[in-house]
Amino acid sequence: MSTSEPRHSSDDSLLALDLIEAAWNTGKESGVPHELMAYAAVFAGMRDLVAIFGETAAAAMAKNLESRIKQGEFSGDLPDGALH
Repeated sequence: MSTSEPRHSSDDSLLALDLIEAAWNTGKESGVPHELMAYAAVFAGMRDLVAIFGETAAAAMAKNLESRIKQGEFSGDLPDGALH
């Protein structure tokens, strides 16, 4: 198994984000609270990352999130090229 994050095209990443946002909007329209959608998305994403890359690599990816959150990467609108 790979121990690094996958590299995909920007188009693939933007399509994936569009699909997640569409599901998010469906949840909102169905009355699901935003925080529950967020918890479910994080859980589903981490479950898949563990299945694909293994627990050690997924834990390393999660650990890397702390600095990215503190740097504001997930705040506001995405600048061009922000998805990787």
